[in-house]
Amino acid sequence: MLASIADRDVVEVSGADASLYLQGQISQDVDSIGAGESAWSLILAPTGKLTAWFRLHRIADDRFYIDLETGWAVALVERLERFKLRTAVDFSILEGWRMLSLRTENTDPVTEPEENGPTQTVPVQAALAATFRWPGFVGTDHLDAGLAVPDGIEIDDRAFEEARIRAAVPKLGSDIGENTIPAEGGANLIDQSVSFTKGCYTGQELVARIDSRGGNVPRPLRLLIAEGTLEAGGVVTFDGRESGVVTSAAANAGLAALMRKVEPGSVVSVDGVKATVQAPI
Repeated sequence: MLASIADRDVVEVSGADASLYLQGQISQDVDSIGAGESAWSLILAPTGKLTAWFRLHRIADDRFYIDLETGWAVALVERLERFKLRTAVDFSILEGWRMLSLRTENTDPVTEPEENGPTQTVPVQAALAATFRWPGFVGTDHLDAGLAVPDGIEIDDRAFEEARIRAAVPKLGSDIGENTIPAEGGANLIDQSVSFTKGCYTGQELVARIDSRGGNVPRPLRLLIAEGTLEAGGVVTFDGRESGVVTSAAANAGLAALMRKVEPGSVVSVDGVKATVQAPI
């Protein structure tokens, strides 16, 4: 089992119109999330580019928690406040929250974990818990203010980060950000975060148009496996032309948003180190 713990931004959303308002602003179908359940979602600028990638937890009919990468809560709340006119909904940034993440390799890809059920046997006392599916891995995230690591869990942030990269799961602020077209983050991100049946939300047009065209985007996120060590910031060249920059790296694995023509199987150079572009595990 892989384990990591890190600070996490958390936003409370509350008010009589909380569910209705979120339904018109984010990519996930809020109405499909029951009390005690959670789902990943995107919130977009009107142009369709990414503002934030986050997980929404329904606590009650009129109360939700949002968790996302640290440092992004302010931008998220500013975006949510932007269209709030005459709406009974409030946003509060909560302080001091941490997230304990547990992952195990999924040796039986045919069997999916319960959507919101536990996938680990290690007992963790936390206010929020939810499953998170990576390609090749299943696991749970546990969130609470001042969360401590229970006995019996060994933290290995480096191994955890390498597994994330090899699964090609993007990190907000590193691999995806405000200039990202959502589909550039990969099919797994879209599958977990976007409902194509819920109706209209801000920024929907670009997401729907790209999906109707087979998901083709200018710079999709790709996995690189190198013959040596990779570093974030390394310049990727293909056919003698600069084609992208490594955004996350651990050991010989890295992620980079590359030109569309650099397809899986292509051989590239990263600051002189030979690497092969691969699909996620």
